Amino acid sequence: MSNRPVHSFETPLLPAGRAVILASGSVTRRRMFEAAGVPVGIDAANVDEAELKASMRADGVPPREMADMLAEIKATKVSHRHRGALVIGADQVLVVNGVTFDKPADMDHARAHLRALRGRRHELISAVVVCENGAPVWRHMASASLEMRPCSDDFIDVYLAAAGEAVLTSVGAYQVEGPGIQLFNRIEGDHFTILGLPLLAVLDYLRIRGAIGT
Repeated sequence: MSNRPVHSFETPLLPAGRAVILASGSVTRRRMFEAAGVPVGIDAANVDEAELKASMRADGVPPREMADMLAEIKATKVSHRHRGALVIGADQVLVVNGVTFDKPADMDHARAHLRALRGRRHELISAVVVCENGAPVWRHMASASLEMRPCSDDFIDVYLAAAGEAVLTSVGAYQVEGPGIQLFNRIEGDHFTILGLPLLAVLDYLRIRGAIGT
Protein backbone atom coordinates (compact mmCIF):
# COMPACT_ATOMS: atom_id res chain seq x y z
CA MET A 1 0.00 0.00 0.00
CA SER A 2 1.49 3.31 -1.06
CA ASN A 3 2.20 6.13 1.33
CA ARG A 4 -0.24 9.01 0.94
CA PRO A 5 0.47 12.69 1.61
CA VAL A 6 -1.53 14.03 4.52
CA HIS A 7 -1.94 17.52 3.01
CA SER A 8 -1.55 18.04 -0.69
CA PHE A 9 -3.07 19.39 -3.90
CA GLU A 10 -3.52 16.70 -6.55
CA THR A 11 -5.17 18.64 -9.42
CA PRO A 12 -4.86 22.21 -10.75
CA LEU A 13 -7.12 24.87 -9.27
CA LEU A 14 -10.36 25.29 -11.23
CA PRO A 15 -12.69 28.28 -11.66
CA ALA A 16 -14.78 29.54 -8.75
CA GLY A 17 -18.44 28.84 -8.17
CA ARG A 18 -18.26 25.19 -7.19
CA ALA A 19 -20.96 23.76 -4.95
CA VAL A 20 -19.73 22.34 -1.64
CA ILE A 21 -21.20 19.04 -0.39
CA LEU A 22 -20.55 17.40 2.99
CA ALA A 23 -20.51 13.60 2.59
CA SER A 24 -21.54 13.04 6.18
CA GLY A 25 -24.64 12.69 8.29
CA SER A 26 -22.77 14.05 11.32
CA VAL A 27 -24.79 16.79 13.02
CA THR A 28 -21.60 18.11 14.64
CA ARG A 29 -19.79 18.56 11.31
CA ARG A 30 -22.84 20.18 9.71
CA ARG A 31 -23.13 22.62 12.61
CA MET A 32 -19.45 23.58 12.24
CA PHE A 33 -20.12 24.85 8.73
CA GLU A 34 -23.38 26.52 9.75
CA ALA A 35 -21.65 28.33 12.63
CA ALA A 36 -18.90 29.45 10.25
CA GLY A 37 -21.48 30.85 7.83
CA VAL A 38 -20.51 28.43 5.07
CA PRO A 39 -23.44 26.93 3.11
CA VAL A 40 -22.97 23.24 2.34
CA GLY A 41 -25.20 20.57 0.89
CA ILE A 42 -25.59 17.37 2.90
CA ASP A 43 -25.40 13.94 1.28
CA ALA A 44 -24.33 11.21 3.70
CA ALA A 45 -22.16 8.48 2.18
CA ASN A 46 -23.81 5.79 4.33
CA VAL A 47 -20.87 3.39 4.34
CA ASP A 48 -20.47 0.60 6.88
CA GLU A 49 -17.62 2.14 8.87
CA ALA A 50 -17.40 -0.70 11.39
CA GLU A 51 -17.03 -3.30 8.64
CA LEU A 52 -14.49 -1.22 6.72
CA LYS A 53 -12.42 -0.63 9.86
CA ALA A 54 -12.51 -4.32 10.75
CA SER A 55 -11.22 -5.19 7.28
CA MET A 56 -8.47 -2.58 7.51
CA ARG A 57 -7.39 -3.84 10.94
CA ALA A 58 -7.21 -7.36 9.53
CA ASP A 59 -4.96 -6.02 6.75
CA GLY A 60 -2.73 -4.21 9.26
CA VAL A 61 -3.62 -0.70 8.05
CA PRO A 62 -2.15 1.91 10.47
CA PRO A 63 -4.65 4.21 12.23
CA ARG A 64 -3.65 7.38 10.34
CA GLU A 65 -4.01 5.69 6.98
CA MET A 66 -7.26 4.12 8.14
CA ALA A 67 -8.76 7.56 8.84
CA ASP A 68 -7.50 8.88 5.49
CA MET A 69 -8.86 5.92 3.53
CA LEU A 70 -12.29 6.12 5.18
CA ALA A 71 -12.55 9.85 4.48
CA GLU A 72 -11.64 9.21 0.84
CA ILE A 73 -14.13 6.37 0.47
CA LYS A 74 -16.94 8.62 1.71
CA ALA A 75 -15.98 11.60 -0.44
CA THR A 76 -15.47 9.51 -3.57
CA LYS A 77 -18.81 7.74 -3.24
CA VAL A 78 -20.77 10.97 -2.89
CA SER A 79 -18.68 12.84 -5.47
CA HIS A 80 -19.94 10.52 -8.21
CA ARG A 81 -23.44 11.82 -7.47
CA HIS A 82 -22.48 15.53 -7.66
CA ARG A 83 -20.47 16.28 -10.76
CA GLY A 84 -18.52 19.54 -10.52
CA ALA A 85 -19.01 19.93 -6.77
CA LEU A 86 -16.35 19.92 -4.09
CA VAL A 87 -17.32 16.97 -1.88
CA ILE A 88 -15.91 16.80 1.65
CA GLY A 89 -15.41 13.42 3.31
CA ALA A 90 -14.16 13.14 6.88
CA ASP A 91 -13.38 10.42 9.38
CA GLN A 92 -11.99 10.16 12.88
CA VAL A 93 -10.06 7.35 14.53
CA LEU A 94 -9.39 7.02 18.26
CA VAL A 95 -6.18 5.25 19.26
CA VAL A 96 -5.04 4.21 22.72
CA ASN A 97 -1.85 2.16 23.09
CA GLY A 98 -2.08 1.13 19.44
CA VAL A 99 -5.69 -0.06 19.73
CA THR A 100 -8.38 1.69 17.66
CA PHE A 101 -11.91 2.25 18.94
CA ASP A 102 -15.17 2.28 16.96
CA LYS A 103 -18.31 4.23 17.81
CA PRO A 104 -20.13 2.42 20.63
CA ALA A 105 -23.02 0.24 19.50
CA ASP A 106 -25.11 0.89 22.61
CA MET A 107 -24.96 2.48 26.05
CA ASP A 108 -23.29 -0.55 27.63
CA HIS A 109 -20.58 -0.35 24.99
CA ALA A 110 -20.25 3.40 25.64
CA ARG A 111 -19.79 2.69 29.36
CA ALA A 112 -17.07 0.15 28.57
CA HIS A 113 -15.36 2.71 26.30
CA LEU A 114 -15.21 5.33 29.03
CA ARG A 115 -13.98 2.88 31.65
CA ALA A 116 -11.21 1.74 29.28
CA LEU A 117 -10.14 5.33 28.56
CA ARG A 118 -10.23 6.81 32.08
CA GLY A 119 -6.87 7.66 33.60
CA ARG A 120 -5.17 7.25 30.21
CA ARG A 121 -4.07 9.35 27.27
CA HIS A 122 -5.42 8.68 23.81
CA GLU A 123 -5.11 10.20 20.35
CA LEU A 124 -7.87 11.41 18.05
CA ILE A 125 -6.91 11.41 14.36
CA SER A 126 -9.18 13.44 12.09
CA ALA A 127 -8.78 13.11 8.33
CA VAL A 128 -10.54 15.05 5.57
CA VAL A 129 -10.49 14.42 1.82
CA VAL A 130 -12.07 16.61 -0.86
CA CYS A 131 -13.13 14.92 -4.08
CA GLU A 132 -14.21 16.41 -7.37
CA ASN A 133 -15.79 14.41 -10.18
CA GLY A 134 -15.05 11.17 -8.38
CA ALA A 135 -11.35 11.80 -7.69
CA PRO A 136 -9.44 13.18 -4.66
CA VAL A 137 -8.14 16.72 -5.15
CA TRP A 138 -7.04 17.57 -1.59
CA ARG A 139 -6.47 15.86 1.73
CA HIS A 140 -5.46 16.89 5.22
CA MET A 141 -4.93 15.16 8.54
CA ALA A 142 -4.64 16.45 12.10
CA SER A 143 -4.47 14.87 15.53
CA ALA A 144 -5.13 15.76 19.15
CA SER A 145 -4.06 14.19 22.43
CA LEU A 146 -6.52 13.85 25.30
CA GLU A 147 -6.06 12.61 28.86
CA MET A 148 -9.15 11.39 30.68
CA ARG A 149 -9.11 11.82 34.43
CA PRO A 150 -9.54 8.72 36.65
CA CYS A 151 -13.25 9.31 37.16
CA SER A 152 -15.46 6.96 39.18
CA ASP A 153 -17.96 4.44 37.85
CA ASP A 154 -20.70 6.52 39.45
CA PHE A 155 -19.62 9.64 37.56
CA ILE A 156 -19.55 7.74 34.26
CA ASP A 157 -23.06 6.40 34.93
CA VAL A 158 -24.40 9.86 35.81
CA TYR A 159 -22.73 11.37 32.74
CA LEU A 160 -24.17 8.76 30.38
CA ALA A 161 -27.64 9.14 31.88
CA ALA A 162 -27.47 12.90 31.33
CA ALA A 163 -25.91 12.79 27.86
CA GLY A 164 -28.13 10.03 26.54
CA GLU A 165 -27.73 8.25 23.22
CA ALA A 166 -26.01 11.27 21.66
CA VAL A 167 -22.76 9.73 22.93
CA LEU A 168 -23.22 6.88 20.45
CA THR A 169 -22.30 9.29 17.64
CA SER A 170 -18.87 9.90 19.19
CA VAL A 171 -16.02 7.45 18.67
CA GLY A 172 -14.93 7.89 22.30
CA ALA A 173 -18.47 8.01 23.75
CA TYR A 174 -17.94 11.59 24.92
CA GLN A 175 -18.61 15.06 23.57
CA VAL A 176 -16.17 17.68 24.81
CA GLU A 177 -18.39 20.51 23.54
CA GLY A 178 -20.81 19.67 26.36
CA PRO A 179 -20.71 18.03 29.81
CA GLY A 180 -18.23 15.47 28.46
CA ILE A 181 -15.49 18.02 29.08
CA GLN A 182 -15.75 17.06 32.76
CA LEU A 183 -14.24 13.68 31.92
CA PHE A 184 -10.85 15.23 31.08
CA ASN A 185 -7.93 16.83 32.87
CA ARG A 186 -5.75 17.61 29.82
CA ILE A 187 -6.43 18.25 26.13
CA GLU A 188 -3.80 19.15 23.53
CA GLY A 189 -4.93 19.94 20.02
CA ASP A 190 -7.28 21.93 17.85
CA HIS A 191 -10.90 22.03 19.05
CA PHE A 192 -12.29 21.32 15.57
CA THR A 193 -9.98 18.33 15.15
CA ILE A 194 -11.37 16.90 18.38
CA LEU A 195 -14.90 17.39 17.05
CA GLY A 196 -14.02 15.39 13.93
CA LEU A 197 -13.10 17.89 11.21
CA PRO A 198 -9.99 20.13 10.96
CA LEU A 199 -12.18 23.06 9.91
CA LEU A 200 -9.55 25.80 9.57
CA ALA A 201 -7.59 23.80 6.98
CA VAL A 202 -10.81 23.02 5.08
CA LEU A 203 -11.81 26.69 5.01
CA ASP A 204 -8.36 27.63 3.68
CA TYR A 205 -8.78 25.17 0.82
CA LEU A 206 -12.30 26.39 0.02
CA ARG A 207 -10.95 29.95 -0.17
CA ILE A 208 -8.19 28.82 -2.54
CA ARG A 209 -10.82 27.22 -4.74
CA GLY A 210 -12.99 30.31 -4.67
CA ALA A 211 -15.87 28.48 -3.01
CA ILE A 212 -15.99 31.02 -0.16
CA GLY A 213 -14.84 34.62 0.10
CA THR A 214 -11.25 35.69 0.63
